[in-house]
Amino acid sequence: MQFIDLKSQQDRIRDRIETRIRQVLDHGQYIMGPEVQELEVKLADYTGVKHCITCASGTDALLMALMALDISPGDEVITVPYTWISTAEVIALLRAKPVFIDIQPDTFNMDPAKLEAAITSRTKAIIPVGIYGQCADMTRINIIAAKHNIPVIEDGAQSFGATHHGKKSCNLSLIGCTSFFPSKPLGCYGDGGAIFTPNDALADKLRQIRIHGQKVKHQHPLVGINGRLDTLQAAILLEKFTLFSEECHRRAEIADRYNVLLADIPGIQTPVVAANNTSVYAQYTILTDDREALSSNLKSKDIPSVAYYTAPLHLQGAFTDLGHQPGDFPISEEVAAHCLSLPMSPYLRREDQAAVVAAMK
Repeated sequence: MQFIDLKSQQDRIRDRIETRIRQVLDHGQYIMGPEVQELEVKLADYTGVKHCITCASGTDALLMALMALDISPGDEVITVPYTWISTAEVIALLRAKPVFIDIQPDTFNMDPAKLEAAITSRTKAIIPVGIYGQCADMTRINIIAAKHNIPVIEDGAQSFGATHHGKKSCNLSLIGCTSFFPSKPLGCYGDGGAIFTPNDALADKLRQIRIHGQKVKHQHPLVGINGRLDTLQAAILLEKFTLFSEECHRRAEIADRYNVLLADIPGIQTPVVAANNTSVYAQYTILTDDREALSSNLKSKDIPSVAYYTAPLHLQGAFTDLGHQPGDFPISEEVAAHCLSLPMSPYLRREDQAAVVAAMK
């Protein structure tokens, strides 16, 4: 059994992917070829955002977003400690300060009730994360941010395709960022990412940052990075995108089935999707009273499982200089100690899902 089944999807469309790849090989525009623009148009239309700027990874998407907002040394950016390191790493790369606030115990996303107390005169941005496939409470976060005139960057690396109050992830704030890492609900066959914004000036600046700060060839008014998405990856994403809506629906069906099958097992908390949200279930993540025993039992039956983010960022060596101690963010630490993700993909068979649940019981 695969933890994330990428092969079944590839088998469905391999001939079309190979055709797309051959087209790139034929025209030879490996950097910023026509498939890149074609993909950007489709993704912008899908999300309902005016501008989509593809880039080399989800990490680059977040970094470029902060650069476009002129985040500088000494600035503070508020985010959560329960996430992949990229979210805070890009803040530190610009010599700004990550300011952590705790998460909600049910959705594992940023707790808006803790946001305002963390805002200071040095706060220059807020980065909520759509963990495990559903958006944070962007409505409440945006209200607080607007009150203090602080831009919000949505980290939608795991939530692309999900909705909040009917609006798509990456269309919920000034800037939305996502990742096309292979295991993501919409993933390429390498690294890739995208940035979304309704703001014309920001979009123009992001496009410059993506190509070494260049707007006219060999003229560099800005410091940028080499952040371009490869044309081959854009071509692959174009074919995979044709299945995306169907696969999001399948993910929701499989998650619903898990919820029913696991309902009578004591010591298990199944995922909670907040009212007015939908989830793309980038992972199906439970809380369990005894993760080690459960994981070991699954492994003994050749069933894979993964515990993500077992050390929250405030306890990672990379952020020692922030001076945090165990207990500073108790909900993040509690979730980190008890989370376990089960096999999930649009192609997870009913019999395999039943086998997972039987082993857990």
